[in-house]
Amino acid sequence: MKKKRVLGASLLSMAMGLSMFSAGAFGQAAEAKEDYRVWIQGPSAEKNKLKTQYEARWDFGDKGFTTNVNSKQYQALLKNKNVKIQLVQEHTIDAKPGTGTEAIPSDGTPWGIEAIYNDSSIQATSGGNGIKVAVLDTGVYTGHADLAGSDEQCKDFTQRKNPLVNGSCNDKNGHGTHVAGTVLAHGGANGQGIYGVAPDADLWAYKVLNDRGSGYSDDIAGAIRHAADEAGRTGSNVIISMSLGSSSKDSMIASAVDYAYGKGVLVIAAAGNSGPGSNTIGYPGALTNAIAVAALENVQENGTYRVADFSSRGNPLTDGDYIIQERDVEVSAPGRAIESTWYNGSYTTISGTSMATPHVSGLAAKIWASNTNMSNTQLRAELQSRAKLNDIKGGSGAATGDDYASGFGFPGVK
Repeated sequence: MKKKRVLGASLLSMAMGLSMFSAGAFGQAAEAKEDYRVWIQGPSAEKNKLKTQYEARWDFGDKGFTTNVNSKQYQALLKNKNVKIQLVQEHTIDAKPGTGTEAIPSDGTPWGIEAIYNDSSIQATSGGNGIKVAVLDTGVYTGHADLAGSDEQCKDFTQRKNPLVNGSCNDKNGHGTHVAGTVLAHGGANGQGIYGVAPDADLWAYKVLNDRGSGYSDDIAGAIRHAADEAGRTGSNVIISMSLGSSSKDSMIASAVDYAYGKGVLVIAAAGNSGPGSNTIGYPGALTNAIAVAALENVQENGTYRVADFSSRGNPLTDGDYIIQERDVEVSAPGRAIESTWYNGSYTTISGTSMATPHVSGLAAKIWASNTNMSNTQLRAELQSRAKLNDIKGGSGAATGDDYASGFGFPGVK
């Protein structure tokens, strides 16, 4: 029988976990402010001319470049008929982190770990050796006892003056540290901490959201592309894990996901927290080259775990085809009441598809480490095959086989 530690961890307000995946305002009718992030597209000659006037933050080649401008500069750009000017989409949270934390975890292998390992008495986890998991989030507190030594890269993509700062990924929000813990926490030096799915994997902590949980699409796209380039430079198998998103498709991020997937990187992203209605799935999870993860809760219904009501759903018209199209949920994993590491060295419990995503990212790392010759597409097929073996029939929209709530099902270690 598995021994539980003294239960003391406070459950944070559901608002925090459910709101991390939210859409920011996007459009040309911008409210008056002093600083704007803009995306400039157009003929090469005109773009090159503008680059001499405005410092490019991210240069996406023929897809244009982004830059920061003041109000006067923004108005001048809008009058330039030779280029297309768009405000860069911003991703935000609409709730602040709570304060319910504990110095020690209530359980070193929380229910999500037990579920994905299919072992209710598991005491520790293993696997993931040599696989790099790039967590694109609010940063990671790499000094946490259960994450110490796991960070191989630590980079900040949010600073205004420099779009890429090496050696900096500080997390004062907590969300990114929580996600990283679920992927690869190793229990600490004494083994009395918390464990993630693949504790032997290497962490690439990429801070793409600031400490308020807000970030620009170009920084996220830049980080995705950078992870793909680093995969090639280092000859590594890389998984990108994104517990973030928006209700609308962003072409910069979509292009970056296609780029990374084409470079052999596996991209995994949250489905969103706008359920239980159909077609509520968010981006980038909704993209065909990203694996969208729905959230399960620790409740049995129809003989399986249940899809949480808050978990975004895909398109019911594609149910049963076992083919991933845009706006389809692909797999599901534990996402309600997930305990993990926190930014101040403690532990806390929150909910959301943000929490489901790292379970799948960790599982992917564990599988890939056991067969490093797999391609990213073969690894994706393996996740799908395992999901089919654990069909989810509980929750609104869930049904036998491929469905718009749980996707192919819940992939597991065994």
